[in-house]
Amino acid sequence: MKHEPRIEELLHGDERTHETAVRLLVEAFDNPARYDEQRIRAELAPTPNLFYRKFFVAYRGDEVVGVGGVKSADWASNTHILYLSAVAPAARGKGVAKALVQARIDWVREGFAAGCILVSTTHKKRFAGYGFRPLREDEAEGRTLMVLEFPEP
Repeated sequence: MKHEPRIEELLHGDERTHETAVRLLVEAFDNPARYDEQRIRAELAPTPNLFYRKFFVAYRGDEVVGVGGVKSADWASNTHILYLSAVAPAARGKGVAKALVQARIDWVREGFAAGCILVSTTHKKRFAGYGFRPLREDEAEGRTLMVLEFPEP
């Protein structure tokens, strides 16, 4: 029987979970020029300004098996960005990434009446299943910028 992962917001006082999330992201991105540990720690830190950053953590039992962020765009109103997502290698292919995507979409839709959600991804089919549509592809890195508008236009 397949058990859905439990998704919770990352609490800033939970140091153990915070450290596990940092490790997952550092290992998943393995790109020190863009995503070094210092930058990831800064992204996971609380934001004191009007632009939010929120992270969600996926658990299987008491084990952290995934993390994913969503933030407001500081350059466009009513625009939200899914970013910094990672799933532990042993938990891949078990619905963790999908649950993290859905939790972040649900959180944005519950908190905002209208807008759009952006994601840069190599998984076009996955995000199309949530209603995202491609805006453009970056042929150098094989990524596609996709958008989900809500409520539906």
